[in-house]
Amino acid sequence: MPELPEVETIARGLARSVVGRTVVRVDVPTPSSLRESPNTFVPKVLGRRIEAVRRRAKLLLIDLEGEGLPPLVLGVHLKMTGRLVTSCELPLAPRERGKFDRVIFGLDDGATLTFSDMRRFGYCEAFGPGELERSPFYSSLGPEPLELAEDAFVALFQGRRARMKALLLDQRVIAGIGNIYADESLFRAAIRPDTPADKVSEKKLRELHAAILAILRQAIAENGSSIRDYRDAGGNAGAFQNRFQVYGKKGRSCPRCGEPLVTAVVAGRTSTFCPKCQR
Repeated sequence: MPELPEVETIARGLARSVVGRTVVRVDVPTPSSLRESPNTFVPKVLGRRIEAVRRRAKLLLIDLEGEGLPPLVLGVHLKMTGRLVTSCELPLAPRERGKFDRVIFGLDDGATLTFSDMRRFGYCEAFGPGELERSPFYSSLGPEPLELAEDAFVALFQGRRARMKALLLDQRVIAGIGNIYADESLFRAAIRPDTPADKVSEKKLRELHAAILAILRQAIAENGSSIRDYRDAGGNAGAFQNRFQVYGKKGRSCPRCGEPLVTAVVAGRTSTFCPKCQR
């Protein structure tokens, strides 16, 4: 699933391409990729101007405005294999419809903004004023890691008995971090994923905060990580996977000490770590 760096990369790429454009056509080859009927969704979106593209946690948000109309937010959750790409970033335009294209927005400059999803887990949803903030998923989200001060980060974990990896993956505790960046951050801070949070020293929590910030920022700078399906708004793969220290590297030598990396299941996810460096 795309995590914070991938969704942030997509949002920034789309903002450069589609802000200021107006939606003049909406095609819905796969109605189940909407959270409502196309008969109500399409009229909401048609004729609106794209004012901004942003991210909250792993959710893409597109702000739409229309003359004399209340503001609308288009939420796009990519889930496992979703992509949101625009033809104006592609070498060949107009973009031909693909097998997995689920919702296609035609823009007033002739470009298209396309939500495609091989496995159909992702979806698009239109939110009127206040609806996004009241939605169960959005209202439950924890703070953004890139906006979280060190002391506030430490306070999130102190006194909790849950395991560190489980807390990092819990979007209600901290938003946007998934399996990849949890493993990489815990390795950099030398914290074993299954360590109870209340057993981690304040010093180590501060090191983890610094590690998360550094890794997320570097991943964004490198367009995110492409394992299988992720592509940015222009259809380009990320490059941060070339810098992985532990994720997906079970049995390989630890880049610090040479000990073979091992895995354990934490919070239902496979966690890769060094049994010597991460105690």
